[in-house]
Amino acid sequence: MSEPAEADVLVIGGGIVGAACAHEMARRGLRVRVLDNASGGATGAGMGHLVAMDDNSAELALSHYSINLWNSLRARLPAACAYRNCGTLWLAANAVEMDLARAKQATLARQGVAGELLDSATLAALEPMLRSGLGGALKIPGDGILYAPATAHWLLHETPGIRCERATVRAVAAQRVELEDGRVLRAEYVVLANGLAARELLPELPLRAKKGHLLITDRYPRQVSHQLVELGYAASAHASNGTSVAFNVQPRPTGQLLIGSSRQFDSLDPAIELEVLTPMLQRAVSYLPALAQLNGIRAWTGFRAATPDGLPILGQHPQEKGLWLAVGHEGLGVTTAPGSGRLLTSLMLGERPDIDAHPYRPERFPKLNVPLTGTAP
Repeated sequence: MSEPAEADVLVIGGGIVGAACAHEMARRGLRVRVLDNASGGATGAGMGHLVAMDDNSAELALSHYSINLWNSLRARLPAACAYRNCGTLWLAANAVEMDLARAKQATLARQGVAGELLDSATLAALEPMLRSGLGGALKIPGDGILYAPATAHWLLHETPGIRCERATVRAVAAQRVELEDGRVLRAEYVVLANGLAARELLPELPLRAKKGHLLITDRYPRQVSHQLVELGYAASAHASNGTSVAFNVQPRPTGQLLIGSSRQFDSLDPAIELEVLTPMLQRAVSYLPALAQLNGIRAWTGFRAATPDGLPILGQHPQEKGLWLAVGHEGLGVTTAPGSGRLLTSLMLGERPDIDAHPYRPERFPKLNVPLTGTAP
């Protein structure tokens, strides 16, 4: 049975990317209906770091644009969203790695991201829990953190014009969504924004699972003030095969420390794997020796949806006019959610986006340029 259109937009996925899309579209006056199966996904499993990443110019453009949009919202975010402008310290293990810090500073500065180089002594004074002898760091004061599940909920439930429904989607097509209970919903725009699960609806999507582990400590008096990341993190984050770990520790407002990070390809097993968690924690202790004396109270895993080139897919499906894609954000979904939502909305409404949309276009992947399979009839 087909239902009459009760919305201008059907958004599939109520995680941080889907919520940001819905928020932006409703802000522009569109009636939005969000369909989500409440599975949690990557939004419920990630760190919530708002970070300007510069692996390539398109990644930096979208992340910097998005952080500025988060900054425009932050005064309205409720306490549950746990937003903090803690900044990031990119750590140089030695004097040689300070050359990487200088290069990173120059790259970020070209996009308008401010950064400050810190020598070893200044770094030690800022973060005394770090091991002695580090070469220094690059401080990015504009970065921040937030609690993504609460933020997605706020975007969805405090924005006029959004209706949320718990539902499982069985098939999609242009302007049409078929639900598991047999209902067919229609709208002028259908937006697929449900992360890795989007592969079940569109097998043509070039999305690959990247499993990650995280661990959080008990509550302690504040011992770390900034997000701490090793300069080698980017190489780990964008590795194309195998398993890798890197040092990444985030101070939570509760006094807890959230410890990452790891990446494994093509595993969908949610089990915690000690052969991955152990070297990840050893890496963390090598930078923060006192971590070894703290209680870890919970570890968990999650799955990022990665594209072959590391950039999200944002735009209209080349073969289905009216079906729009916002998927493939890998580990930057929380950072880039508002920019993705605004860029997609601009394209939908025939406007010129604030940043160049070309690097994220769906048609850059050949499999998306052939007729769809598995779509709603």
